[in-house]
Amino acid sequence: MGAYADTYERSINEPEGFWLEAARGVSWTKAPTKALDDSRAPLYRWFPDGELNTAYNALDRHVESDRGNQAALIWDSPVTSSQRTYTYTELRDEVARFAGGLRSLGVGTGDRVIIYMPMVPEAVVAMLACARLGAVHSVVFGGFAAKELAARVEDAKPKAVVAASCGIEPGRVVEYKPIVEDALATTAHQPDHVLVLQREAAPCTLTDRDVDWTDLMSGAVPADPVPVAATDPLYVLYTSGTTGKPKGVVRDNGGHAVALAWSMGAVYDIHPGDVWWTASDVGWVVGHSYIVYAPLLVGATTVLYEGKPVGTPDAGAFWRVISEHGVKALFTAPTALRAVKRVDPDAAELAKYDLREFTTLFLAGERLDPETYHWAHEHLGVPVVDHWWQTETGWPIAANLRGLEPMPVKPGSATMPVPGWNVQILDQDGRRLPAGQEGAIAIELPLPPGTLPTLWGDDERFDDERFTEAYLSRYDGYYLTGDSGYLDADGYLFVMGRTDDVINVAGHRLSTGSMEAVLAAHPAVAECAVIGVADRLKGQLPRGFVVLKASVEITEDRLRDDLVEAVRSEIGPVAAFREVSIVPALPKTRSGKILRKTMRGIADGRDEPVPSTIEDPEVLTALEPVLRTDR
Repeated sequence: MGAYADTYERSINEPEGFWLEAARGVSWTKAPTKALDDSRAPLYRWFPDGELNTAYNALDRHVESDRGNQAALIWDSPVTSSQRTYTYTELRDEVARFAGGLRSLGVGTGDRVIIYMPMVPEAVVAMLACARLGAVHSVVFGGFAAKELAARVEDAKPKAVVAASCGIEPGRVVEYKPIVEDALATTAHQPDHVLVLQREAAPCTLTDRDVDWTDLMSGAVPADPVPVAATDPLYVLYTSGTTGKPKGVVRDNGGHAVALAWSMGAVYDIHPGDVWWTASDVGWVVGHSYIVYAPLLVGATTVLYEGKPVGTPDAGAFWRVISEHGVKALFTAPTALRAVKRVDPDAAELAKYDLREFTTLFLAGERLDPETYHWAHEHLGVPVVDHWWQTETGWPIAANLRGLEPMPVKPGSATMPVPGWNVQILDQDGRRLPAGQEGAIAIELPLPPGTLPTLWGDDERFDDERFTEAYLSRYDGYYLTGDSGYLDADGYLFVMGRTDDVINVAGHRLSTGSMEAVLAAHPAVAECAVIGVADRLKGQLPRGFVVLKASVEITEDRLRDDLVEAVRSEIGPVAAFREVSIVPALPKTRSGKILRKTMRGIADGRDEPVPSTIEDPEVLTALEPVLRTDR
């Protein structure tokens, strides 16, 4: 691993030179002369004397480099039977006009704007327009309940809220405007304006405070990009599933632009003119980083998809979009692939489409089980690359760097630490563990550019104290990821799950992720979850929940015997794995993560609140009797 090893070593041992060199990939109004400001360690800032505008880097500079006629954004919306393509010139002009409209309403540098919209081009326009003005956007996932939206309004204190009249999902229309009104009826802070994009599926009645998107755009004077300090905030993104006071992850302008631009080439092998599709939502960090900012920063074409590209009756939605738009690489969640595998186990839909432009499938968001990896690799015939990162980090911590040095794939591994990330495995006392031993995954400080420098405070200031307590207090000199895993002898990182998914069975610490990998390998299992439940004798015992593949017929007793024997064989009798239930579905968040913590609470008899991020509450309701069964 020559190229990777040299690059990684330099990034860790010479971060100043490494990141100043990477910063040349960004256009600056004032180029930085210093990469890292460590004067307030463990609170670090990147490119402290630099000045730039992120929207200029994402749009204007490509137009000025004669790429204005290239497609910047392709909107594909099967739920409205619509498609629309914006060139870089067209998208820049839309963003400049909306930025001018926001300015006419009093929005300026440092002001916050809440964006509460579905997957429509106007959501991207609103994000980039805020960046153009130096305003701080905070995108709230479209469809979040009024209580969650209100908590974010109260914390961010926006000058304006940008919303759509509705969102459209397969089989239903979700009216957004009543949710906005319900939320603002409960908040002490009130925005000056609510900007509304009217959609034909459910137009809404406007109030005196509301401004119609079309009316604002018709009279708007385009705004030029406003240079801001590299350390100024670009956006605040509240972590999903928060309760009580929300936790607003801050992303700065300079480090964010440098890191994302570098990652697109080195990690994903995406360059100007390539077509890239991230099948996520702009309400999540994956959407921020890899639907909007990163692909546009490097001059690629990004696909914005409105709808759910998995499940009956359209198991071929992924393949259609890749074929129609000439997608080079797709980034989605393992959950999405498991859903496709469940309804189309033989991948019959693939034969209908031409995927010759398609080169790589990237997966992240949940652990990629080996069975799903093998299924995707067998049927797609391209590298299937697992990688790992978090809302807080903003870009990959570990990956198979396809643009720097492609590496052999090991199923179950997120591959190698990405340059800039000093990944260590620590025991409970903070000692580094040798290869092969599982422990807490921690990142030695400083974190690289593009990561959260702090959290947002509700008084228009940064909340450094809360940030330090939440992420830096467990191990001195380290950022605690909250995940457990191990590094193998080759340096590959295996992420086994959240540290609270490590259970203690009669004094033995065991990873539920390891057991899930065994269950997922069974030919009848489409997806699964293993949780630890309280036991009077052994402290905790693992319980398995499996969803069967379509058209599979097997009795619960037979499947239980198979899976218990498999866990006993591959992990050992120490796991004490004996209980398996077949269920129709597993409860998940809207971003596809299985609600294991909620399942554990119900199984242990606690009165667990239903998370606001849940995709389908009825799935959890149906599962409760099974979870509460005392076996």
